[in-house]
Amino acid sequence: MKIDDLNISIIRHLREGRKSYKNVADALGVSENTVRSRVSKLENEGVLDISGVVDPEAIPLHRVVMVGVKLSTMDLVKKGEEFSRIRGVVSVSVVTGRFDLVLVVLLKEDFGLLEFYTQEVSKLKGVQSVETFVVYKSYNLKVPYIF
Repeated sequence: MKIDDLNISIIRHLREGRKSYKNVADALGVSENTVRSRVSKLENEGVLDISGVVDPEAIPLHRVVMVGVKLSTMDLVKKGEEFSRIRGVVSVSVVTGRFDLVLVVLLKEDFGLLEFYTQEVSKLKGVQSVETFVVYKSYNLKVPYIF
């Protein structure tokens, strides 16, 4: 799918999650059906998700950590997909540098770092080492509420 300037403009307007398609259309000088059709195509192609996200610092007893993962295999994409399916993981990125993967993980009172490593990460093969980065303060970090 070609992402043109109109698609980008629609996406920008949708940052305000409650903005109606009519208001977006009026602002861009196109029909509401055009906006609706473009949004539908963007969603179907996996380019756009419209969902509620939260500031994890605003939710009591929740914390975000970043986890750098060094693998003993070079099958990075497969391992990234495996990590993306375990409890607590918000996102996984295949990266360059000293780690192979970087995870964003949401923890809560009854599912902390110990549970994440012992109940989830320990089930995966090919993990050479991990390094945890506790987020004390974040700016512009919003995550889907996954629990």
